[in-house]
Amino acid sequence: MVWIPGGEFSMGCADPRNTEAGGKDPMNDTRPIHRVYVDGFWMDTHVVTNEEFAAFVKATNYKTTAEIPPRKEDFPDAPPENLKAGSVVFSPPAEPVELDNHFQWWNYVKGANWQHPTGPDSNLVGKEKYPVVHIAYADAQAYCKWAGKRLPTEAEWEFAARGGQAGKRFFWGDEFKPNGKSMANTFQGKFPIKDTGEDGFAGIAPVASFPPNAYGLYDMAGNVWQWCSDWYRPDYYSDLAKQGGVAKNPHGPESSLDPAEPGQPKRVHRGGSFLCTEQYCSRYLLGTRGKGEVSTGTNHVGFRCVMDPK
Repeated sequence: MVWIPGGEFSMGCADPRNTEAGGKDPMNDTRPIHRVYVDGFWMDTHVVTNEEFAAFVKATNYKTTAEIPPRKEDFPDAPPENLKAGSVVFSPPAEPVELDNHFQWWNYVKGANWQHPTGPDSNLVGKEKYPVVHIAYADAQAYCKWAGKRLPTEAEWEFAARGGQAGKRFFWGDEFKPNGKSMANTFQGKFPIKDTGEDGFAGIAPVASFPPNAYGLYDMAGNVWQWCSDWYRPDYYSDLAKQGGVAKNPHGPESSLDPAEPGQPKRVHRGGSFLCTEQYCSRYLLGTRGKGEVSTGTNHVGFRCVMDPK
């Protein structure tokens, strides 16, 4: 872990160049920019790896959400053959798609979990240093508790990601590829059909494959999304701004609400993933946000831990 000194900063993103397919502006949940103060804390230098999570499972016999079959009482209308343990896997289509329908490139795969990241025929051989994925929110919490740590708040995560810099688009500066050098694992090629791997990786990469930020933190942009402890609401920043002054150690709203799926409780994701691209989702920009249903893991979501000073 490394020490993050804490302090006051401007939180959020107001980059007018960031739009998604069809000219949509997805950044209404990152504004207004508001002042925030966070106390100092310790943070993992990289996201939790497969070998680290394996040590936790060996010590506790823990079963992740993706390894437990869905319950009939939770899905009363589902046929029995569908109540099988599994998780959601990125499955690129062969033909062009409408970018406003993300369901076209995600499939629920029976037998997919952290040990079998793309399905039952896959394994972790040679991937010990890769981020653990298919981790639901409760799984991340369980690991953190075992390790004597916790998940970061959204404010802590953004403060750490900025590495002491203010007003930059990315933690390394304002140019996405300075001097032609890739600084994060993102998607190249025509999304979502084929990642050409121009940054060295077509898909997920081992942790610390790209340069760290000024605090020594790796993969604070791209590779895998990272769970934060805050509930997700798109209007939370507006509520903070209305209160005025500097928000001290904010922990997010008291409940979740995603207008697109109001019945699904969601927590904040940060950092983007290997699927981020200006063609669809450029959440590698500093101050941008993601969201995830708490019981759902995918093969592009992981986590890292923080710890309070003793």
